[in-house]
Amino acid sequence: MMSSKGFAFTQHFYKSVLSRSRRQRSLIWLRRLSVEPPAAVKRHNSHPAHLHYIGKHPLVYRSVGQELERAVAEYGSTESIVSCHEQKRYTFRSLIEDVDRVAAGLLKLGLQQGDHVGIWAPNNMHWYLTMLGAARAGLVSVGINPAFQGPEVEYCLKKVKVKAIIMPESFKTQNYYEIMKGICPELPGSVDSHIKSANLPHLKYVVVDTPNKLKGALTFDDLLDLSNPTEREAIKQLQHHIMPDSGCNIQFTSGTTGKPKAAVLSHYNFVNNGIHIGNRNQFDSNSRICVQVPLFHVYGVVITIMSAMTHGSTLVLPAAGFSPADSLHAIVNEKCTVIHGTPTMYVDLIKKQRELKLPLETAKMAVTGGAPCSPQLFLDIKNVLGLDHVRTVYGLTETTAVIFQSRPGDKSEHILNTVGHLLEHIEVKVVDAEGHIVQFGEPGELYVRGYATMLEYYDDAEKTKETIGNDKWLKTGDQFILQADGYGRIVGRLKEMIIRGGENLFPKEIEDFLNSHPKIIEAHVIGVPDERLGEECCAFVRLQDGVETITTDEVKEFAKGKLAHFKVPRYIIPIDQFPRTASGKIQKFKLAEAYKEMQK
Repeated sequence: MMSSKGFAFTQHFYKSVLSRSRRQRSLIWLRRLSVEPPAAVKRHNSHPAHLHYIGKHPLVYRSVGQELERAVAEYGSTESIVSCHEQKRYTFRSLIEDVDRVAAGLLKLGLQQGDHVGIWAPNNMHWYLTMLGAARAGLVSVGINPAFQGPEVEYCLKKVKVKAIIMPESFKTQNYYEIMKGICPELPGSVDSHIKSANLPHLKYVVVDTPNKLKGALTFDDLLDLSNPTEREAIKQLQHHIMPDSGCNIQFTSGTTGKPKAAVLSHYNFVNNGIHIGNRNQFDSNSRICVQVPLFHVYGVVITIMSAMTHGSTLVLPAAGFSPADSLHAIVNEKCTVIHGTPTMYVDLIKKQRELKLPLETAKMAVTGGAPCSPQLFLDIKNVLGLDHVRTVYGLTETTAVIFQSRPGDKSEHILNTVGHLLEHIEVKVVDAEGHIVQFGEPGELYVRGYATMLEYYDDAEKTKETIGNDKWLKTGDQFILQADGYGRIVGRLKEMIIRGGENLFPKEIEDFLNSHPKIIEAHVIGVPDERLGEECCAFVRLQDGVETITTDEVKEFAKGKLAHFKVPRYIIPIDQFPRTASGKIQKFKLAEAYKEMQK
């Protein structure tokens, strides 16, 4: 049900429509606005599963660069970002100086508005500066997974025609420079750091954040020093000519199946989703966010960077890559009030906190997203980390970031059993296999329409048309239940649904159940071939420390009275670590491959 505050926009019509049946005319206006009627007007269960939530805050028409200027004007002396592992700090005022040096430097190299700048790096300061600098220059940043190897990076660079790439020299076991030489052999012999590559014809510059001089590459410091004060001043004037509707970032889909697609997101997407996410989380200039998620992912760049920037909040980077111990120490040392992470990250963080028992007095709220979170994990996050609030977000790369999110004051059942309430200015409906709308409370595929929808899949008109219809509805591929009060529940991915002897099984329901078993830390369920039933249910599980095994009979006994017998997994397979993407999503196709290998 829409809150009374959310009706501020519609109350004008209640007061002004006086002729004939005042109440009847008012209801007509409400239907036109597609908002929830007040409590006195009850919906019947037969109503179709369609909602359009307006909210009370209007959308804004600003570019990322203009939004940064607004943040500087309002929060200038507030810290914008702290990189613990690099020992670097920026206020919003000092930040924009280096951001504009990056912007002016990229343009000085000859890049033009609309060109693509790849960022292939872990959570280092140069990632943050480059993303904002590209936006200020009218360029499009391209987030590349720092774990990608040569062929994967080569695919990304070719797919979206990257003109310049920013990267560290190395991270963990990877030497990025050597990998680049492998896919761009001309790099070391490039004259004046200008690349002419047969394999990568669009790539012109490689910029490396390193104190070392590497053949054919610019250093990040070189980039910062390329421009003069006049050229940096020109960046301010450029902001009036960058259209908010133009692309500012390309996100590669997570690649859990098949080749990643390249979703193009706009300045308008970024700024408005960031504002409304921050509003829901009640961020302000006192908020300090411990960032565990990778910046290249939509969780990092929008849910984290943009929501913080639009509200004057501080980002704290504990480490270049996810490290539970570093996260916990950063929360203590930097007095973090908020934690951002995926469910898998929280599993590891809880395990480490049980070991270290650090005083996390300042931490008040955890935000989880990127993958479904079980009710048991929600409880563990709150109790073990000692937090007041746990919030969930749900969305897709193709919807910028968030379309459902917890609200302040949500009851426990909303936190534990839903992905939150529909975000402001988003329209959704749930449909069956034939495209017909279902009723509230019935499962079907979630469709989304509104400001947050991506512009397109880059250079892939066919896939774009498959995902976004002429009516502008975006098909999520998620099996979803929409409630009449605006809250939603994920049932699972349509492609992951298991059909066992004619029964439809949704992995998330079974995973949530298994995660409540005292022996199990984390569970993920897949369908595997079965001669009689077509498919059977197989669960891969991570066990608690000190627990060596768990049997199917134990799970059956635990399931009595809690889960239908046909939903109990036939196979229980312990696993030390789950294969997952850098954004925390489990790669279930790799679990299927592992099961297949076990059968040989």
